[in-house]
Amino acid sequence: MITPAFELTQDLDFLTIIIKVPYARASEFDVYFEGEDFKFYAKPYFLRQLTLPGRIVEDGREKASYNTDEGTFTIWLPKEVPGQYFEGLDMLTSLLAPKKSRSAKPLVEEIAASAELSEEEEEEFDWEIEQTPYEESSESAPPLQHPYGFGNLRAGVFQRLQDELSDVIDIKDPDQTPADERRRKRLEAESAKFEPDHYLADFFEDEAIQHVLKYKPWWVDAHKKMTALQRESHQEHDTHTFVVFSEEEREQLRKFTNKSYLLDKRSRHHAYLGLIDILLAYCYEMCVNEGDKNVESSWNIRKLSATLCWLENFTCIRDVLVSFGRRVLCYPLYRHFGLVTRACSDTVMILQLGKAAVLKCLLDIHKVFRESDPAYILNDLFITDYCIWIQKVKSKKLAALSESLQKTTLTKSHMGLELEELEAAAVLVQEEENALKAAGTVSKQQLLSSESETSDSEESSSTSSSETEASDSDERESSTSEDGEINSFQGTLEEERTAPLIDCNGLRQGTDTSALGVSEETAKVSLQSASLPGKLIEELEMQMHSAMRLSEQPEGLATASCVSQEQEGNPVPEPDRFSGGTAGRGSFLEVSSKPSPLLFLCSTNEDED
Repeated sequence: MITPAFELTQDLDFLTIIIKVPYARASEFDVYFEGEDFKFYAKPYFLRQLTLPGRIVEDGREKASYNTDEGTFTIWLPKEVPGQYFEGLDMLTSLLAPKKSRSAKPLVEEIAASAELSEEEEEEFDWEIEQTPYEESSESAPPLQHPYGFGNLRAGVFQRLQDELSDVIDIKDPDQTPADERRRKRLEAESAKFEPDHYLADFFEDEAIQHVLKYKPWWVDAHKKMTALQRESHQEHDTHTFVVFSEEEREQLRKFTNKSYLLDKRSRHHAYLGLIDILLAYCYEMCVNEGDKNVESSWNIRKLSATLCWLENFTCIRDVLVSFGRRVLCYPLYRHFGLVTRACSDTVMILQLGKAAVLKCLLDIHKVFRESDPAYILNDLFITDYCIWIQKVKSKKLAALSESLQKTTLTKSHMGLELEELEAAAVLVQEEENALKAAGTVSKQQLLSSESETSDSEESSSTSSSETEASDSDERESSTSEDGEINSFQGTLEEERTAPLIDCNGLRQGTDTSALGVSEETAKVSLQSASLPGKLIEELEMQMHSAMRLSEQPEGLATASCVSQEQEGNPVPEPDRFSGGTAGRGSFLEVSSKPSPLLFLCSTNEDED
């Protein structure tokens, strides 16, 4: 037989049950209801028994309908007391439980009581009670003194699976580690893991964190609606109306096996505090990922919850908050104290919405762990039991728990990580850096201004130097021009001085007739001057003979020889030589006052001759 999918709703007068039976025979179905019991059968579906939270009655107002398109039966059952509210209609696992198992009497007492029954009473034994065969424990096996899991009901799980489950929990060998030792090692690991640089980076550069803090999960809107409705009606309303379960979540609730938990007061206390710890980690995960799941979701939830990661048993709410706050500041990507306070406020909202909201969150965690290969063991140790147990918890307990959590304050000084000192030191360093930057900016501006002044002065100096160079170049040009004039003048004089030498060359290179003509003409001019002394006449004769003799020597030496012979044969001073007033040709005999190296060469040649 198949257990069909179903859901229950209510109004003031009727309890409505919607049962989904696709491909069932609508013509053959049976419905049974009386008091708190309801049963349904439509082949191949069989709803064995629903134990309702209130009584229903058969008075002729009951009715049913079948939708062939959707394959659903809808049954309306009248309430015995009109207006009565049936609590826990969303707790499907609890509704499917047998009526006897809903008794508050512990199962251990029931077993002890059954042993004292008479033989007649044993014949009426209720076979629906679950029985566990007795197994004798080995005498050599040491007793497990350090349990863990939901309500500390498990032990020995990690003895054979330590290597496979090392990525799930941080504690090594939990079966042999007492609770105090677990706490001490956890605190040491958190202190060693804390990174001040990472924390300060998220503290000063918190744009991404401020963005995720603006995200509003589904329980925020549900809480607003509940609060607004309570203010309008001035009375409390059932919180189940603000929480809606998906079909997948309902299917998971039907798959759970109903259990009864024998928890003493201390174990129940640990269970409630562990529930807060798990919800805090879940709220952080929902906030930073903005409701989306990813590969890190399983890691975030189990890493931030010391209940899941270190199998911690807390003793008070303050310890839960401090542990969660320290782990947020040590392990995940975003390590900001604002995320700690946000998770605390979200957890308060969830608890105020009641066990339906808590169950919805636990079902989401169960799905995340179920889809994660190493984390599935945490469902068996904690989450599955929490999903079943929370359906039987009284709403007053959760309301009191949320109130206690809301009153508990948490500050950075409680973390034990010197957060306030780190922030103060970082602020001082930042102020010093800003001051240095400001001073550097001022000095840079001064340097730029000085550089601009220097460049201006260099430009002015370059301008003056260019002007000076221009004036120098003008002076050089003027001096060059003057030198050119002087050189040209000297060149003219040299031409005049060398003219007789050229004539002498002409005598050497030309015809004998032209040379003789020049000589005769010179002689005639000399003879025409009657006033010239005899020595001058002799000198002219000697010059003529020298010109004839030099015609056989090289050109350069002949020229020098002419000049040399002229100087050697002229004992008369220069004024006396030019006193004769010869016109036109008298400059041929002019000799420069400056010594010429050619004179020494000519003298040498004469000596050789």
